[in-house]
Amino acid sequence: MDQQVSGRKVAIRVEHLQKRFGEVEAVRGVDFEVEAGETFGFLGPNGAGKSTTINVLCTLQLPTGGRAEVAGWDVATQRDEVRREIGLVFQDMTLDTYLSAAQNLRFHGQLYGVPPERLEARMRQVLELVGLWERRDKDVATFSGGMKRRLEIARGLLHSPRVLFLDEPTVGLDPQTRASIWEYLDELRHQEDLTIFLTTHYMDEAEHCDRIAIMDAGQIVALNTPQALKAAIGTDRIRLETADDAAAAADIKRQFGLDAIAVDGGLALDVPDGERFVPRLLTDLDVGVRSVSVTRPTLDDVFMAFTGRTIRNAENAGPEIPAMYRGRT
Repeated sequence: MDQQVSGRKVAIRVEHLQKRFGEVEAVRGVDFEVEAGETFGFLGPNGAGKSTTINVLCTLQLPTGGRAEVAGWDVATQRDEVRREIGLVFQDMTLDTYLSAAQNLRFHGQLYGVPPERLEARMRQVLELVGLWERRDKDVATFSGGMKRRLEIARGLLHSPRVLFLDEPTVGLDPQTRASIWEYLDELRHQEDLTIFLTTHYMDEAEHCDRIAIMDAGQIVALNTPQALKAAIGTDRIRLETADDAAAAADIKRQFGLDAIAVDGGLALDVPDGERFVPRLLTDLDVGVRSVSVTRPTLDDVFMAFTGRTIRNAENAGPEIPAMYRGRT
C-alpha cells in the first residue's frame, strides 16, 4: 500500500510529528518522506530524538502531535496494519539467549502468523542471508555480539516486511564486525526489496545511506544525500593544536576574521582553500602551533556546521528523557 506521489513510491511519510514526555519535548515537529527501496538514516547524538521517532513510527509510542504513515498506514490509528508491514531491530538485544537461533525465529514466526508450511523454508532463507544457517541449532548464548545482531536482523526479516527499522544496529560492535553487518544489510536490501530506516551516531555508517536527516535536540536540521551535505559546506576543515588554544582562537579571529571552534583537544576552522591558508596561518599566528592538518568535509563537519558542535560534544550535553517516561505511549 505504498503511496505514489509524482511517480515516486513513498514508504514513510511524517508530517509535523511531535512527542513529549512530561516537560521534555523529545521530537519537535519533524517532517520528512522516505521513498520505497531507500536506505534512509537518522544521524545525531544520543538524546537527539532519533529513537523516539523510530518508536512512534513502529507504533511503540503514540505521537503527541502531527501524523505519520508507514507503508500507507497511519501509525496512530492503524497500528496492527503498520506492524504487519515492518521489521524492527532494537538498539538493545532482545533475543532469548537460552534458546537456539532456530527456536528464536520459529517463535517470532508464530507470533507474526507466518503460515506453518512457509515458516521452515523462510527461516532457512533468512538465516542463509545472514550467514547463520549452520549455527541454527546452537544456543544464542554461545554467539558473538556480531552474530547476535545478524540473528536479530534475520528475525526482523522473517515475516517479509516492507520496511526494516534498525535502531543503532551496530552499537557496541567492533569496527570489523560493523563493516560486515553493513555488507549483509546492503545485500539484504536488494534481495528482499526492502526500505531500510536506521538511526546512528556513527559517521562512517551514515555514508551507507541514500539520504540522511541530521537530527539535533528533537529537530531535523539538514536532510540530503551524504555527498550533497558535505558539498554544501564548501570549505576545507583545518584542525590545529596550539600552546594556548584560547589565545590562538582570539588571534585567528583578530587577524583573519574567522571563528575557530574548540573540538577534541584543539581548534577547528573552515576555510575555502585549506592548503593555501595554512602557510599564512603558521606565519602570522602569534601562538605556537604544535600540529596542523587539512581535511575535506566529513559528516561530522556537516553536523558541526549545522549545530555548532560535534556529535561527541552534543552527546555529552544532550537532554535526557526522565526514566519515568521511557517506553510510555
